[in-house]
Amino acid sequence: MKKITFNKPYINYENYFRNLKKLKNFNHYSKHGFFCHKCSDFLIKKLKVKKVLMTQSCTSALEMCAILLDIKKNDEIIFPSYSYVTTVSSFVSRGAKPIFIDIDKNSLCLNIKDLKKKITNKTKAVVVTNYAGGSCDMNELKKLKRKFNFFLIEDNAQALFSTFNNKFLGTFGDLSTISFHETKNIHCGEGGALIINNKKFIKRSEIVLHKGTNRVLFNKQIINRYSWVDIGSSFGLSEIHASLLFNNLKNFKNIFNIRKKIWENYHIKFKSLEINGLIKRPWFNKKVKQNYHMYYLLVKPSIRNKLIKFLSDYKIQASFHYLPLHNSIFYKKNYKKKLFFKNSQDISNQIIRLPLSNELKKKDSDYVIKKVYNFFKKI
Repeated sequence: MKKITFNKPYINYENYFRNLKKLKNFNHYSKHGFFCHKCSDFLIKKLKVKKVLMTQSCTSALEMCAILLDIKKNDEIIFPSYSYVTTVSSFVSRGAKPIFIDIDKNSLCLNIKDLKKKITNKTKAVVVTNYAGGSCDMNELKKLKRKFNFFLIEDNAQALFSTFNNKFLGTFGDLSTISFHETKNIHCGEGGALIINNKKFIKRSEIVLHKGTNRVLFNKQIINRYSWVDIGSSFGLSEIHASLLFNNLKNFKNIFNIRKKIWENYHIKFKSLEINGLIKRPWFNKKVKQNYHMYYLLVKPSIRNKLIKFLSDYKIQASFHYLPLHNSIFYKKNYKKKLFFKNSQDISNQIIRLPLSNELKKKDSDYVIKKVYNFFKKI
């Protein structure tokens, strides 16, 4: 039996090499060229947002968010503890004070009840992680935003083209970020994007993207020379990466349809294990239409690692996920307050993510399902 990898990035090589040949005509391979503009225009039109800037990674986009929010030392920002490290470190590196909260035990996204307890007039921003293609109740979140007047940032790395109440996730926040890492549905190896929904950030975001210079005005021939005018860095996406990304963006419906079939095959066939109380399957808010980014099972902590090892013995690569950030070495070293979030800790100890990619065949997913059942028959 061949090894069934957790992820196998999808590339249509024929179209990709065709796009690379186009690049030769433009004689431009770095940033802010033809394909970067094609990608951003595609996303602006599809998502119906004000501005999209293509970045080297989702982390780069998050770092831009921290600059645009003009984070000062000890500015309080609320995060779910169960999230990716740069979701938080991008803001902490600029001086923000992280206020962690728990996640919802069903959606694995930000816990609205816990947010209500932690939010104050000192809260500058709330950063939500749209986990596994889903989200918290965005209607409730918008009500809190209006009441407390904080900035809302969506880490939408995993939820591109997912919707809440027929509105795309990533379009609720003042700023939102996307990942095009090779582990995501749509990828270019390594890439990202910053979505700008609040028009007050548009002008400065272009300066930050262009390394802190007013080069955009120079390119538009409004000024004769560009100069250093603000904070910035080399955040932009290369044309080589963008050429691959644009091809995958155009093909996103076909990519998602393939993932949907795999996801639903898992979901249907694992139902009886859930009925028998052996696992818990993914759950989404009824208003969410997900993008089939991830399929996971929640199992008892005492058997989680055993199941991963059992699958590995049969050449199936499965994986756990985040360590809650309030338990991280960095947090314990730099912050004295001890925290405990039951849901974040439980999910971290229970979750096992199964192989899911466009290259995964039905016979392979059926083999994974069979081996999961074999494991539970033995315990």
